[in-house]
Amino acid sequence: MTNQKSSNVSSWEKRIAKCLVGRKIVDIRYLSKEETDSCGFYNQPIVIFLDNSEWIMPMKDDEGNDGGALATSYEKLSTIPVM
Repeated sequence: MTNQKSSNVSSWEKRIAKCLVGRKIVDIRYLSKEETDSCGFYNQPIVIFLDNSEWIMPMKDDEGNDGGALATSYEKLSTIPVM
């Protein structure tokens, strides 16, 4: 069972790395109220825009039940909050 889980994690890490490693963040902004409503969210998360026209947005869970915050390692910005 443990090997299967490790394989699954490794598979996801490879898939994610292929999309993100080497990318550059070119812009960030919070979702607008209208965008938040259309997603069915109560909270406004940030959206991170990448140099390949793709974007990343934190969510509460895999089902997209709400926008989410981001934890960081920055001393003066330990959390990027939702609005």
